[in-house]
Amino acid sequence: MAKTLSSMLPLGTKAPDFSLIDVVSGKNINLNDGHEYLATLIMFICNHCPYVKHINNGLAKLSNDYKAKNIRVIAINSNNIESHPDDSPDNMKITAKSEGYQFPYLFDETQEVAKAYHAACTPDFFIFDKYNTLKYRGQFDDSRPGNGIEVTGNSIRTALDCLITGKSIPEIQKPSIGCNIKWK
Repeated sequence: MAKTLSSMLPLGTKAPDFSLIDVVSGKNINLNDGHEYLATLIMFICNHCPYVKHINNGLAKLSNDYKAKNIRVIAINSNNIESHPDDSPDNMKITAKSEGYQFPYLFDETQEVAKAYHAACTPDFFIFDKYNTLKYRGQFDDSRPGNGIEVTGNSIRTALDCLITGKSIPEIQKPSIGCNIKWK
């Protein structure tokens, strides 16, 4: 496992559109389809990464907590499944069900979406407002495997709460850290 920091895409960047299949429902998910959300949280995650496994319960809880607040959560796995078969769509479906994901878990087979977002690691987080403008990128919280800090999702929750209440999101945003995306 190579510790990798997120690339910290510049704030104000417009969200690149995508259309990917949700491995659980089989539905095609397009960033710009459907309901107008107050914000969209896009998470690059995978099944095997210990950093993702460490926060899995927090991801599910956060999604459930913000669903009624008009926040959309989308997870994307962009890993090469030839070198990392644990991250295959079939295994993604198993993980989504066992972890209680209530959000779409999309497979980026070509890795084009990860490249468009400059995603570098799992987990890597991006929050876009209702105009698809990047307002936050970085870590879930300060917890890491083995550091003894409780998983709260505090960094993401603070950013989402600011968007909900119309306050400014703190400009100091810490990069996420995790396993590098497994490129082809």
